[in-house]
Amino acid sequence: MNSCSDRRVPRRATNTQQQYVAIYLPVAPYAPVQDMSLRKVFVFIPKTANWLAASCVQLQLEIFMTTSNEEGVDLGNVGGRFSMPMDQRNAYLKDELVMRVGIPHKGGHLAFHAFQESYSAMVSASAFWHQASQTFKIPEATNLSELDLALDSAGYTAMSMWKQKGTQKGMAGVFPWGYAQYTELAALLSVNWWAQPDMCCEPQLASNQDEIDYRIDATATLLEGTLRVVYAWQNELAKDGQVSEQTIKNMIKPPVPVVQGWSASDYMRSIELLMAVWERWQPWLAAPTLIGVGSVCRRSLKHPTNGLHAILAALEGNIPSGSRLHMFGVKGACLSDLKMLDWIASADSMAYDMGARMKALKSGHSNSMVHRSSEMTQWMKAAGDRIRPAAGDQFRLGLFA
Repeated sequence: MNSCSDRRVPRRATNTQQQYVAIYLPVAPYAPVQDMSLRKVFVFIPKTANWLAASCVQLQLEIFMTTSNEEGVDLGNVGGRFSMPMDQRNAYLKDELVMRVGIPHKGGHLAFHAFQESYSAMVSASAFWHQASQTFKIPEATNLSELDLALDSAGYTAMSMWKQKGTQKGMAGVFPWGYAQYTELAALLSVNWWAQPDMCCEPQLASNQDEIDYRIDATATLLEGTLRVVYAWQNELAKDGQVSEQTIKNMIKPPVPVVQGWSASDYMRSIELLMAVWERWQPWLAAPTLIGVGSVCRRSLKHPTNGLHAILAALEGNIPSGSRLHMFGVKGACLSDLKMLDWIASADSMAYDMGARMKALKSGHSNSMVHRSSEMTQWMKAAGDRIRPAAGDQFRLGLFA
């Protein structure tokens, strides 16, 4: 191995009396890396430390996680003369439950319609991916830039493509794009918040418990990889002392961690792993303001182990104080229940677009943009009615009784 004098390596690593293992992670070309041919960040970790291990074969690395910074990755210049931001939040949230409408394109008629209606929106990274050039393509002008926008990592799409086509060139061998590309996309779009890359666990993609466990471990590993890139890029901006902390925070935001699983116990293990990763990066990061809940699309409500109610009951007492949840792709029928829970911040859905296709097919009419926009309006109105406070509403009306 080449020698490494990276500031992220703790001084203890030079102690030859202690045994260490070295792990590495692909990062951006301009991150603080000594071996530029490999573009790796090398981190030395004492073998005697009390680690939670999450290994991913496709990632070809091991990320060792702990709940303490005491023996872990040195936070380098945090709080030093380079003015690295501290206690960073990963999202700024409204008090009320927010419904985000899914936009399947990187601009165009549906984005313009969402802008006209002042909808909050969610867009997938896959909308910007250009397969031929293996890069993200962002339009010079798009109505998405005028929206309260969140970015999804396209984990479901990536996993589906991986199952069809095999190993990809990007993150974990599942995503076609890399850590640096995805982080850059989030920064250039100036989104309100962006989700970490995650691996979904719906039964059609994860057919047994071993596959679910792998995806939970991989999601925690992907969070660690993403935070390393965000930290490295922020540190580069801070090095010359000319960029303010607020500007750095605005340019490159920390991601939203996403819990994964299928049963309530899966989600319990996922939140434990994710928080073990996240806490290693404090006080550079504050506790996550927002945490995503994945693999809940089209999920039943009342199944005793994998229903939405059971999952939320398991998570409620295990998320950090002050953190709130985003529900990815949750059923519209659930919203009247979710509005009773003040620790649910938001949800998103593209159900309107599926409904538009089905209605057009059934009626024999064209599934035009005008038709799809009309369906968006109707779906969002119905969602708004469900989450709007009504007479007799109060928080926590025995949802889990």
